[in-house]
Amino acid sequence: MATIDFKTFNLIVPTLIKARFPILLRGRHGIGKSTLVYQLAKQQGLPVVERRASQMTEGDLLGLPKIVKGVTTFCAPDWLSEACKKPVALFLDEVDRATMEVRQGIFELCDSRKIAGHTLHKDTLIFAAVNGGQHGAQYQVGEMDPAELDRYTVYDVEPTIEDWLAWAKGNVSVEIWDFINQNHKHLEHNDEFEPNKVYPSRRSWQRLSDTLKHVSSTIEHGSVTYNITTGFVGFEAAVAFNDFLSKYDRQVTVEMLLDEGRFELTKDWVINDHTAMVEKMNAKDIFKSRLTDVQIENLARYFVSLPSEIVMVLWQALAQTDESTYNIAKLWATTVDGVLIQDFVVGILNAK
Repeated sequence: MATIDFKTFNLIVPTLIKARFPILLRGRHGIGKSTLVYQLAKQQGLPVVERRASQMTEGDLLGLPKIVKGVTTFCAPDWLSEACKKPVALFLDEVDRATMEVRQGIFELCDSRKIAGHTLHKDTLIFAAVNGGQHGAQYQVGEMDPAELDRYTVYDVEPTIEDWLAWAKGNVSVEIWDFINQNHKHLEHNDEFEPNKVYPSRRSWQRLSDTLKHVSSTIEHGSVTYNITTGFVGFEAAVAFNDFLSKYDRQVTVEMLLDEGRFELTKDWVINDHTAMVEKMNAKDIFKSRLTDVQIENLARYFVSLPSEIVMVLWQALAQTDESTYNIAKLWATTVDGVLIQDFVVGILNAK
C-alpha cells in the first residue's frame, strides 16, 4: 500500500482544500495526524471543530428532535451548527472506532455535506482520521468498506524522521531533539506490538518533553528522569535516553566545529554521526545567515573530511537558504591543504 510523508502531503493539500472534498488520514497512533490537521486549519485561518466519532451516539450526530407545526425536525448540535453557520475545519477523529449508526451519518455528511436537514457552510473543510488501513490489524477498529472510503480522499500517511525533526525543533526540548536526531530507532516502534507493553511514539516524546520541563530547565540523567521517561516511552528507550544524557556534556556541537574548528572530535565518526551533525546545523538555521570567514574556513575543512554521500547532504543544506549564493561562493573559493573546494565537490560529482 502506497504511503505519503507529511512534507509531500503538505505540497498537495492546497489543491485538495480548494476542491472541498473530505480528506481521510490513515496511519499509526501518535504520528501526528491530529497535529497535521490543526496546522492545516491554522494555515487556512480556520478554527477547528473536533469531534471524536468513537464517543458519539446518533443523538450527538443528529441533534435533538422538536415538533414544529406538527412536523418533526432536528435541532443541530453545537458543533454542526457552527460548521453550518461559518467556515471551520471540521475534524472527525477515530471514525473507524465509531458505532455503525454514527458512521452511516458521517457517510451522508461527507457525501452530501449535509445531515438531518442542515447543510455545511460552503467553505467548511472536512478532515477525518483513523488508525485503520495497512495497520488496522493492530488496533481495535472497524473496517471501512469501499463505498465508505469512496466518500473521502484517502491518504495513508507515514511521516519520515525528517518530518518529525523539522516539527520538533522548538516544540520539544533540545536534549530530546538531539537524542532522536542521533538515535532514529527510538523515535517510535515499527514492529509488532506486544500486549500491554509501553512503546515510544512521536506523541509520547512530546509529552515527555512537556513533563520534564517541570523538573528543571535542563534535562539531566538520573533515577528521576529515568523513571519519568519509562512511563512515556518504555524501558528500552528510557535506558538509551538516560545513557545519552549521562554523556550529553561531551556531545559535539555545531559551534565546536564551525567556530572552534575542533575536528579531532570527529575522527572516529561514522556516517550516522555526520548525518546527525548536518541535521544539527539545519536545526540551528546556521546557513540562513552569512557565515563568517572563520566559519567558512572551518566548514571547508569539515567538508573535505566527510564521506562523499554526506558531502552532498551538506551541500544540499547549504543550497536551500536565502544566503546560499554568498555562502557557497565563499566556500567554493576556499582551499584546504592545497585542494580547492570547488574541485573537491566537482570530483565527487564526476565520480558518481
